[in-house]
Amino acid sequence: MKSDIQIAQDAVMEPIVEVAGRAGIMEDELELYGKYKAKITDAYLNRIAQNPDGKLILVTAINPTPAGEGKTTTSVGLGEAFGKLHKNAVIALREPSLGPCFGIKGGAAGGGYAQVVPMEDLNLHFTGDFHAITAANNLLAALLDNHIQQGNELRIDTRQVIWKRCMDMNDRVLRNIVVGLGNKMDGYTREDHFVITVASEIMAVLCLATDMKDLKERLARILVAYDCDGNPVTAGQLNAVGAMAALLKDAMKPNLIQTLEHTPALVHGGPFANIAHGCNSVRATKAALKMADYVITEAGFGADLGAEKFFDIKCRIAGLHPDAVVLVATIRALKYNGGVAKADLNAENLEALKKGIVNLEKHIENLQLFGVPIVVTLNSFVTDTEAEIAFVKKFCEERGCEFALSEVWEKGGEGGLALAEKVLETVDKKESHFKVLYEDNVSLKEKIETVAKKIYGAGSVSYSAAAEKQLQKLEALGFGKLPVCMAKNQYSLSDDPEKLGRPEGFDMGIREVYVSAGAGFVVVLTGTIVTMPGLSRNPAAHKIDVDENGTITGLF
Repeated sequence: MKSDIQIAQDAVMEPIVEVAGRAGIMEDELELYGKYKAKITDAYLNRIAQNPDGKLILVTAINPTPAGEGKTTTSVGLGEAFGKLHKNAVIALREPSLGPCFGIKGGAAGGGYAQVVPMEDLNLHFTGDFHAITAANNLLAALLDNHIQQGNELRIDTRQVIWKRCMDMNDRVLRNIVVGLGNKMDGYTREDHFVITVASEIMAVLCLATDMKDLKERLARILVAYDCDGNPVTAGQLNAVGAMAALLKDAMKPNLIQTLEHTPALVHGGPFANIAHGCNSVRATKAALKMADYVITEAGFGADLGAEKFFDIKCRIAGLHPDAVVLVATIRALKYNGGVAKADLNAENLEALKKGIVNLEKHIENLQLFGVPIVVTLNSFVTDTEAEIAFVKKFCEERGCEFALSEVWEKGGEGGLALAEKVLETVDKKESHFKVLYEDNVSLKEKIETVAKKIYGAGSVSYSAAAEKQLQKLEALGFGKLPVCMAKNQYSLSDDPEKLGRPEGFDMGIREVYVSAGAGFVVVLTGTIVTMPGLSRNPAAHKIDVDENGTITGLF
């Protein structure tokens, strides 16, 4: 059996100008990055601005497990299946981060015969968007420290600098550092921190900005520190906006690539869902809606993180109205939630399936709160039995959900026809009554507790003394109307990654709260979540290599 990277390397790609041409994009409306990648220009985006919007379909999943779920694979396969049915469809995905590629999670191009290509390019440097974001973030950090060094006209309190440097790699030793050591000309000595690029506010700003004007306004609002009187200091006050925007000029343009079956895919932006808002760019999603009759997009990790943030942050800010949601599960993952060890997941086990399916049940109930029709799909494995599939199908239909089996990993678009037909039927026959979970005018605490109790199943929420103080300050500064971006582990509905299935009645701990004023949300750190991941004992980087012909191996 071929690996994902072997399948991708054996693929015969079409020149991206041909893929674009079939989607109605002229060659002079592309900026080519080689033969198989391109950015679409503002000229094209302006030309299609008056087109009617297509239907928006979100793909999300149950909580991730070591058994695998296949959300991106399903998204890509569904797009390929729409192509098989001669439907005008475009896929809108996030770009992968280098951190997971060299860490433990791997890439984010899909899998099997449901991949976007060129796979190696996408998972590594792609078109340089993340490098531009990293550079813009760190330029702001450098300008901030330089302002302090050059006389500190804004009277910045060096004990209250909140802007952090970033890099797109898992490097735990950079979480907490000291800068400015050396002599007087080497800067002011203070504690500093790094986050991974995909958790940077610049990433969120880029993904939520609609155009250059909006981007610059958001950059200007970024809060970087407080002065000696406790007043906010912004990037605009540091005169950083123009240079940052110049670095982000090309990164603002959505990237166009293709699936193995030549379906167009806009892959742009990549905030994590466990520590950021987990959705691709608003620009790419809105462009896709003007390009196609059907747009398939995804939100990171499980529906408790990705889907909630897609609805409550992205859709709220961008005015999007999703028409259907596909909820991905696997029988293996459900049995894992039921207590079966990874090594024993191949054997039929209906009792464990019945025990673990409560995780799927909670995600169904959560999605129903948003009023969007749901299609549950099982990402098929050869070890799944008819009895197990029948049990899940009946379980979903009893809860008002449509159900379809997906075999896209093995068969590509052909294996997604049943799912595509079920999604089309749902979009045509079931009306979406989309609504957000909470209103803007309730307090930040009410927003936090609404998500914690209604989505996660918490019985109570407790706050550290620091979080209490931070919430009071943010409300006083006028940030209380912003949505909340919950930073939580992805493995459990709770803030404890060891609690599988459907934990209920637990106390959720909030340890830190800060505002991303440019992005337009308040970040809430729960449990032990960190914004700069570390590498595992045996990271994926150990297995990645390139031969003398330039062929990469070990990337997955």
